[in-house]
Formats: sequence, C-alpha cells, structure tokens
Amino acid sequence: MNPFLWLIFTLIDLYIWILIASAVLSWLVAFNVVNTRNPLVASIGEFLYRITEPALRPIRNILPNLGGIDVSPVILIIGLLFLKQLVSWLYIQIFI
Repeated sequence: MNPFLWLIFTLIDLYIWILIASAVLSWLVAFNVVNTRNPLVASIGEFLYRITEPALRPIRNILPNLGGIDVSPVILIIGLLFLKQLVSWLYIQIFI
C-alpha cells in the first residue's frame, strides 16, 4: 500500500475515534456520570470540543432541529467513511 494512502486512512480512522470519544463524553456529562469540574475531564472535554466542533458546526447548521438529538457526528462519520472509499477508488482508477 502507498504510504501516503496509509497516512490518509489512519488520520481518517483516528478522527472517527475522536468523534466517538466526544459523543460518549458528552453523554457521560449529560447523564451526570462525570463532572466537568474535574480538571482532567474538563481538559479532555475542551480538547475534544476544539477538535470536533469545526467539522460538526456546518452540519449542525444545515440539519433541522431534532429535539435535542444530535446526529451530526453520525453524518460526519458516514461522510468520512465515504471519503475513505472515494480516495481508495480514485487511487485505483488513476494509478492501477
């Protein structure tokens, strides 16, 4: 496999895991399992928010209000998986 392709796929997979961690942490905070007054939880939450919010905000602006249910991470994950397949397909079409 091409090393550049490997790097792109690894970064996409890493970002998907970061999105999942952000969603899980938001659920844990919403259900009062963890407290954001804890400095470690607050710093992890702030890091995840800063990493994921620039990609999620445009999706949230487009989606209608679903009554407190945020499906933007799911839509972004599906888009990232599509991008991964598209890059793979384009690589095969161009170089093979």
